[in-house]
Amino acid sequence: MIHVVLYQPEIHPNTGNIARLCAANGLPLHLVGKLGFRIDDRSVKRAGLDYWPHVDLRREADLEEVRARLPESRFFYFSAHAERLYTDVRYQEGDCLIFGPETRGLPPELLRDNRDYALRIPMKTTHVRCLNLSSAVAIAAYEALRQISFWEDKWQPQKTPKSRLATEAKAEFT
Repeated sequence: MIHVVLYQPEIHPNTGNIARLCAANGLPLHLVGKLGFRIDDRSVKRAGLDYWPHVDLRREADLEEVRARLPESRFFYFSAHAERLYTDVRYQEGDCLIFGPETRGLPPELLRDNRDYALRIPMKTTHVRCLNLSSAVAIAAYEALRQISFWEDKWQPQKTPKSRLATEAKAEFT
């Protein structure tokens, strides 16, 4: 299993999108440090996060607490300032994908101290400072899941019934 770690996330909709991704794939979501929003029942219900009960949500005070809870895991720190590409890693079960707050990213000293584990998602132009947090998490998480053959062993597509409108539309054009 891959762990998604958000360090001091600031924007509720981004965290909501990431929580949905985690719920859809059975990935634990770690929220670390001070949050820029509330996650109490009332706030979650008001935001319409009906999938929230299916999120394996874990709350830690700091990254040291995450490391203490997952001593066998490798930690990868995502930043637009890292040199190494996220695709240069051979991901494995138990890896932690760590992302910083939307407005400032992970602390520079954390990236410096973990330079070999700092990863970036490339961007073709310099017109934007960085990718949206939820987009970056999705890119990294699905690459890690793809590499560990997540779908081959653990996922079977569910057949969904065709809607009446889809069936009628097909009949109209045949």
